[in-house]
Amino acid sequence: MVDDHSTQQESALRQAARSDQLVFQNPVDRYPAIEPPKQQQSEPGLDADLNPHADIGEHSYRGTGRLEGRKALVTGGDSGIGAAVAVAFAREGADVAISYLPAEEQDAQRVVSIIEGCGRKAVALPGDLTDDQYTGEVVSQAQAAMGGLDILVNNAGKQIAVESIEDLSDEQVAETFKVNIQAMFRITREAVKQMPAGSAIINTTSIQAYDPSPTLVDYASTKAAINTFTKGLAQQLAPRGIRVNAVAPGPIWTPLQPSHGQPVDALPDFGKQTPLGRAGQPTELAPAYVFLASSESSYVLGETLNVNGGMPTP
Repeated sequence: MVDDHSTQQESALRQAARSDQLVFQNPVDRYPAIEPPKQQQSEPGLDADLNPHADIGEHSYRGTGRLEGRKALVTGGDSGIGAAVAVAFAREGADVAISYLPAEEQDAQRVVSIIEGCGRKAVALPGDLTDDQYTGEVVSQAQAAMGGLDILVNNAGKQIAVESIEDLSDEQVAETFKVNIQAMFRITREAVKQMPAGSAIINTTSIQAYDPSPTLVDYASTKAAINTFTKGLAQQLAPRGIRVNAVAPGPIWTPLQPSHGQPVDALPDFGKQTPLGRAGQPTELAPAYVFLASSESSYVLGETLNVNGGMPTP
């Protein structure tokens, strides 16, 4: 049951969502400083069950045709940042395929509906990134369904908070690295076989790569590796005209957080440590991905754009 305070927060969030990303506004209060109640979902978590709901740009993102005719694959595109990116890409004129776990079907179908509502083709590709067969085939499935592929967003990730390294199992470390790193290598390797010059690859890293939380040492380690992967691959693929960059989110309110991504007791203060004093909403990440996917960033390679509410990074 949702309490009155949470209802007020969601009402404020809906009010803020009426202003799109092109409207002049104060970033401090563009979205309210949410105080999520203590809650826990089973992994991987659903946006449909998130309290308060996150803004993925369904009502607030306004496109300007910057990706007209493009074809994108977004992993983890069912909710959170991936969903916001998929929505923004569709609003900008791209067809979008989303990869997600079968357990996330409810969220995925919502995103598919939004993409199709933009008049673009939506492709749903459920599967598990720990399955080598799936990671080996998801690119070709997306390419076949859309008739091409020129944007890849490696966004899906696994994050489980563990208080002590003594309690961090080999199984969790292996699975975190398989989802966050190995799947990225495999999917990218297949994608570059089919991507033409002018294509873009965008990887999702994190503030955790620079300022790791003591409860997220395995996750933070993968995010640091993604930064290095991005910089090295950008140099390798530059002569082929394929640009590789990354986006490093700060504390963003997504289903990842209450599905063991944060300690339950920490949720009410989530994001308050930022200079803006609040957590970010997924749609606030979308313009960074759009910029890196578009030809506007044709001279930007190996870059990591930090979208973190003002938290200092190297």
